[in-house]
Amino acid sequence: MTHPNRKYAQKVKMGTRVKVLSVFKSLHRTRMAVFKDDERALAAAKSKINEEFRKNKHESSEENIEKMIKMGSDVETVLREGVVQMEHVGNTRLLLRAREGLLLENVPYCDQPRKNS
Repeated sequence: MTHPNRKYAQKVKMGTRVKVLSVFKSLHRTRMAVFKDDERALAAAKSKINEEFRKNKHESSEENIEKMIKMGSDVETVLREGVVQMEHVGNTRLLLRAREGLLLENVPYCDQPRKNS
């Protein structure tokens, strides 16, 4: 028979493992969308994500793991919302390759409210 605290610790550990794997998968999905069609950037991002997770593989402090989960989630948000692709077109021009949903509609400023008709 297992001790109740031991069962709880195992449950917490499994919950943490699920969170870590979720962040890992989310980062890779976001990487695939953000760097679509850019093999060099895809490979570099994949390598960095895997390196960071591998480096912290043996972390056992629940507090540190939670901090790293938060950091991974924050990085995923920055990638998704703040990174845009640019492509060189000729020597002096860049082409913005915006993903759907990245750029918001720009509503012009108006000093006076519109009249309802």
